[in-house]
Amino acid sequence: MTGVFAPGDRVQLTGHKGRRNTITLAPDGVFHTHRGTLPHAALIGLPDGSVVEGSDGTRYLALKPLLTDYVMSMPRGAAIVYPKDAGQILQAADVSLGQRVVEAGVGSGALTLWLLRAVGPAGSVHSVERRQEFADVAADNVAGFFGARPERWSLTVGDLAEVLDAGRPGAYDRVVLDMLAPWETVPAVTRALEPGGVVVAYIATVPQVSRTVEALRDADVFTEPLTTETLIRGWHVDGLAVRPDHRMVAHTGFLVTARRLADGVVAPRTSRRAPKEFSDEDVELWTPGAVGDREQSPKRLRKTARRAAEIAAARGVGPDGTGA
Repeated sequence: MTGVFAPGDRVQLTGHKGRRNTITLAPDGVFHTHRGTLPHAALIGLPDGSVVEGSDGTRYLALKPLLTDYVMSMPRGAAIVYPKDAGQILQAADVSLGQRVVEAGVGSGALTLWLLRAVGPAGSVHSVERRQEFADVAADNVAGFFGARPERWSLTVGDLAEVLDAGRPGAYDRVVLDMLAPWETVPAVTRALEPGGVVVAYIATVPQVSRTVEALRDADVFTEPLTTETLIRGWHVDGLAVRPDHRMVAHTGFLVTARRLADGVVAPRTSRRAPKEFSDEDVELWTPGAVGDREQSPKRLRKTARRAAEIAAARGVGPDGTGA
């Protein structure tokens, strides 16, 4: 991600109005706007952080995109885990080099990218996704960022509980859940998680939080679950004119975190008198549309898949996920 621009690199161009465009460099490529053009050849060979001028005189700051930039601009088949929450998940789960991590579901691959970077070459990430079309988009997004599908990454289309039950006990150090009903996977997670390991659930609504927390408590093999949310407020700073921005990135989801205890150990519990009442009908309310997520049409999903495949192909990645 350092050095000079070369063919196949993703480059983020920022104009004088702050609008950002991300392109993949090709020797004969041209970046077009309604005002003019910029040949890719004008960028190739320049150092990262250069300024180039288009045919209309517009000046562009050229930078290799950060992972945050890539995630926010990549094709989406499903709603993504935003960078502010991805950072909190890495911190809450204490994801580090060499760890074995399993996540469900993969969505468009945003959190997958952060996890792969965090565990490094010595670690591994196993992503489980129910829907094939989402898995395809995620595979291309991951390959498009790394230039090939990382060997430390495996992707399975299926049910997480079934996948974990088919594996060996204690196979993972960390479990990250981004799914509609994470409480249903608690028995399988209990078996798959190494003692001392961490489970983090990214959850959209308050009823889902309640049911997940109670399921972890009832399992009697986890520490008391911690529930948090992350809000980010930017600030406008211009000399002495310093004030909060008018807009902020507020609630996107809750994080529920707990640690696996050793077998046979019962942790001290605080007394709780609040009733816990759930019905099977509750689950019917927790569809993506019901919790505010915009559901993608099949046509839009096909378009998203084509865009992700084009980005991966521009990096020289073949359909099998390997570099050309």
